[in-house]
Amino acid sequence: MAYPSVLGEEVWWEEYRPAEGGRTTLVRRDADGTVHDLLPAPWSVGTRVHEYGGRSHLPVPRRDDKAIPRVGVVFANSTDQRLYLLERGAGEPVPLTPEPASAGALRYADPAPGPDGKQLLCVREQHADGTVRRSIVSVPLSGRGAEDPEAVQELVSGAHFYAAPALSPDGTRLAYVRWNHPRMPWDGTELRVGELTATGLTGEYTLKGGVDESVLSPVWADGDTLYVASDWPGFWNLYQVGLRGPAIALYPAEEEFHSPPWRLGDRCFRVLDSGRIVALHGDTGLRPSVYDPDTLDLEPVSTELTSWSHLDSDGTSVVAIAASAGTAGCVVRLDPLRRTVEVLRRSVEEPPDPAYLPAPRAVTLPGRYGATVHANVYPPTNPDVSSAGPAPYVVWAHGGPVSHSPRELDLVKAYFTSRGIGVVDVDYGGSTGYGRSYRKRLHKEWGAVDVEDCTAAARALVEQGLADPERLAVRGPSAGGLTALLALTGDTFACGVSYFGVADMLGLVDTTHDFESRFLDTLVGSLPGFVETYRERSPINRTGEIDVPVLLLQGSDDKVVTPDQAFRMATALGERGVPYALLEFEGEAHGFRGEEARVRSLEAELAFYAGVFGFEPDVAPLELTTAPPEPRPIAEEDDLPVAEQLPEVTPEAGVTAGTGEPVLRKPAEQE
Repeated sequence: MAYPSVLGEEVWWEEYRPAEGGRTTLVRRDADGTVHDLLPAPWSVGTRVHEYGGRSHLPVPRRDDKAIPRVGVVFANSTDQRLYLLERGAGEPVPLTPEPASAGALRYADPAPGPDGKQLLCVREQHADGTVRRSIVSVPLSGRGAEDPEAVQELVSGAHFYAAPALSPDGTRLAYVRWNHPRMPWDGTELRVGELTATGLTGEYTLKGGVDESVLSPVWADGDTLYVASDWPGFWNLYQVGLRGPAIALYPAEEEFHSPPWRLGDRCFRVLDSGRIVALHGDTGLRPSVYDPDTLDLEPVSTELTSWSHLDSDGTSVVAIAASAGTAGCVVRLDPLRRTVEVLRRSVEEPPDPAYLPAPRAVTLPGRYGATVHANVYPPTNPDVSSAGPAPYVVWAHGGPVSHSPRELDLVKAYFTSRGIGVVDVDYGGSTGYGRSYRKRLHKEWGAVDVEDCTAAARALVEQGLADPERLAVRGPSAGGLTALLALTGDTFACGVSYFGVADMLGLVDTTHDFESRFLDTLVGSLPGFVETYRERSPINRTGEIDVPVLLLQGSDDKVVTPDQAFRMATALGERGVPYALLEFEGEAHGFRGEEARVRSLEAELAFYAGVFGFEPDVAPLELTTAPPEPRPIAEEDDLPVAEQLPEVTPEAGVTAGTGEPVLRKPAEQE
């Protein structure tokens, strides 16, 4: 469940259904507690703006012919990416935006109320002729925009990225956040404001932010004042920003008041009608408090739920998604006056016996050169089994890599810990939740610091007598997949698992989506100057140092880390006779959504560990091979991206066989 919205006693949210082909539906909870599914299959809610998406719906008050208010809901449909309006009691949604020239070419996200209740504001992403253009637009709720593209009015454009449009209470000003390549939103953004007129936005200027300050989620306190989160002091703290004059820190603290802004529309503080602010704050697990601007007090809300996100409020009611180490994500309502929390909907109605669930232990471990490494340790947990001596452990490297490991109930971790395999989830240098300086440990060091920290965490558990040095594994998704594969070039791990992981940094630069297309400028260095660093830190060029089994899992429709990366890694391993398995899932993108892919990949991972660690699993065995997969068509050199035509240099550590071939191999379906 994600992105709850509230108006009075009614609450809406987006609910993901893996058993229904991985679609996401809209759900509404009425005042009497009745829960309704609003969209039958094949409708699915979801935006692909930035490919990672974000908030995809917005309740909108409407009035019928008798002036009776009825709340409809606008949503982005994942199939065609158009916006639709579902009126209360209507049988089918009606489109609000035009049909794009090609599938998914017009995308919308981060919706907010517009002026007069007749429009909504949102971020629009346009794809045409291989380019991506973004803007903030106004979409009429009448439906005129479905037939007349000109009715969807563009308010502001020119920057590479936009987020968080926020209309002032009197409807005359618009605040928003923007940033440009090569920065990511946690590197540097600008808070902008302008006058909203019938012809668009005029008189814009920057209120706060810049190339080295991340400003997020503007919310109007009144007609002349905004609240924002800014990491100017080193952590995302709350600031009051007037339309003129300096910004004022509301509650300076060495903790985060905002989550990493990967997806659009994730709010971590909301202003109540009373003037107080409900804010989430902490490290990697954010908890709620109520801030009083008059007394400057930040009063915590007492709750056993320790990890909160996706905050929303109508000024009186407050809703969020909340979880804890023993409770899976729930839709909750917070009463800011009584400081009470009510669970409205649970994602897991009947959780497993708590005796089988591991309790995370947050630790700081010694890293290389005295650096501190943050991690969460999940020991093997099964009440029916006791074993003496060190246990097998899997080091988890999270994706991102600018992200973190949440300390909340994760049944995937419990799947392994209940079978005797410990997990250590590492917040390596670059992770969020520990301030800007910890994030910047990864600047120019991706593929080095993260690998060192994950390796150091494994060795620390061995030194403490918890982990068996002969039965250590490393696994990671996406960016964590690169970390896992590079970690196998050392002598610490007995095997590794890559979920849609990066194998070739130069290939990633050339084939990934626009949102992250300049991310590696910060993580590794700008091209062509750092081309040798890219090659040195690409697992595809380090397979000569890998002699342990590898499991590769990949979706065929991945637009972030394209399928050729896993295929080429499998080819390179097979050419050296290294045992591996490559499992490709048709129709899956970056992150498996369908139930079949999720179950199959999990069982394959368990069977993989069983074969390496030497125990009998309760799933079918996984067959490894030492032969390369059947070749696929290779792109002509003239068609290769520029980075792939750079002169080939063989690293000292050695490269895979077939070095003389072009680096990029495209799957047949991409030819």
